[in-house]
Amino acid sequence: MNGVRNRAGMRRTLSFSAFTAVLVLSALAGYMLPVAADDNGDNGDDFSDLLLPNYVFSTNYYNSFGTPDMYASLLGDPEFERGETVQLKVNIVNKGAIYGFKYDTSVGTDKDDYLLSMKELEYEMRRTTAVGIKVEMISGTPYIEVKPDTSIRTMESLFPGKIPEHPLTFTITISNKAPAGAYYLQLPVSYQYQSQVRITTNNVVRLGLTGMDHISHYNSANKTLLIPVYVKASPKFEVTGISGNLVVGETQTIDVTYKNTGELTAEDATVRMVVMRPLSIGQSVVRLGTMAPGESRTARFNILADSDAVIKTYGIDSEIKYYDEQGEITISDNLEVSVPLEIAERKIGAFELAFAGVIILLIFIIVNVLRNLKKYE
Repeated sequence: MNGVRNRAGMRRTLSFSAFTAVLVLSALAGYMLPVAADDNGDNGDDFSDLLLPNYVFSTNYYNSFGTPDMYASLLGDPEFERGETVQLKVNIVNKGAIYGFKYDTSVGTDKDDYLLSMKELEYEMRRTTAVGIKVEMISGTPYIEVKPDTSIRTMESLFPGKIPEHPLTFTITISNKAPAGAYYLQLPVSYQYQSQVRITTNNVVRLGLTGMDHISHYNSANKTLLIPVYVKASPKFEVTGISGNLVVGETQTIDVTYKNTGELTAEDATVRMVVMRPLSIGQSVVRLGTMAPGESRTARFNILADSDAVIKTYGIDSEIKYYDEQGEITISDNLEVSVPLEIAERKIGAFELAFAGVIILLIFIIVNVLRNLKKYE
C-alpha cells in the first residue's frame, strides 16, 4: 500500500516538474521571440506557421489587408545632351492603402477586450508603411553610366501619402555616342512592411515585459520601378577620312572629311583646326556649309612641320561651329585628326651631281688610257 502511494507521489512530482519546465521554456521563448519580431522584423510569415510560445501571451483581434505601393518620379527636365554628366533627383512615393479588415477574435461585450481590439486597429494601420528601404539605380544600356558611389540609396521609412523631405540623388554620364531617344533606368526597391500585429495579454508581466503592449511581424517586398530619361536629337560629327601626311621641314596639304552622323541639320557649319608647335597652319578655319544628317564635307588644310619635329603621329584638334534649329551658335565636341609625320626624301644637289660627273669622266679617261696602252703593246 505504501509502495503504491509512493509511486503516485513520484508521478505527481514529475508531472509538476515537467509543467514547470515547459512554463519556463515558454516564458523564455515568449520573451525572446516578440522582441526579435519587433526589433528585427525578419520573416514574419515563418513565425505565423508555428504555434510559438508568444502566441500564448498575445491575442489577434483583426487581420488587415493592404501593402505599401511604391512609385518613383524624376524631378526636373528629363531631357539631356550627349556627353553630359548630370544628377538625377528622384522622389519615391508610397501610395499604399488599407482596403479592409477582418476580425479574428470576437470581443463580445467585454469592455476591456473591445478597448484592446481598438488599439490593435491603430497598430494595423501601420501595415502600409514601408521600412528599411533600399533603392538602387541600374542602367541597362552602355550609353548611360551610373556613378557607382551614388547608385545605392537608403531610407528609414516612408509613410503612405508622404513625400521624402529630400529626394534621392543619383549621378549619371551620357555617352557622346548615345543615339537620341528614350532610355529607361531601372530602380529596384526593396523594403519591409508590417504583416501582422498581436496585442499582448497581461501574462507578459510574468516575463518582465511591462512596456510591451503588442507584437509585430514583418514581410519583405521588392519592386522594380522605371525612370525614363531622354537624349536630345542634335547634329553630331565624326571624322570619316584623312588624306595626306606631314613631312619634316615642309608644308603639306591634309584633306579631312567630316560627316554629320546626328539626327538634325547643322546650318552654315565651319571647321576650325588647332595646331601647336612644332606644327603651324596657314588657314585654320574652313567653311563646310549646311550639313544635313548623313552628309559629308571635306576641308583642306596646309600644315607646316618644323625641321626639328619629332617623327610620330600627331593628334590635331578640330571643332565644328554651326547654327542649330533655334538659330543659336553651337560648337561640337573635339574631333581629333591623326596625321603621321615622315622624314623628307633626300634630294641630290648640284654639287653632288657635278662631283658624280667628274668621277664618271675620270673613270672614262682611265679606261681609254688602258685600252691605248694595250694597242701599243
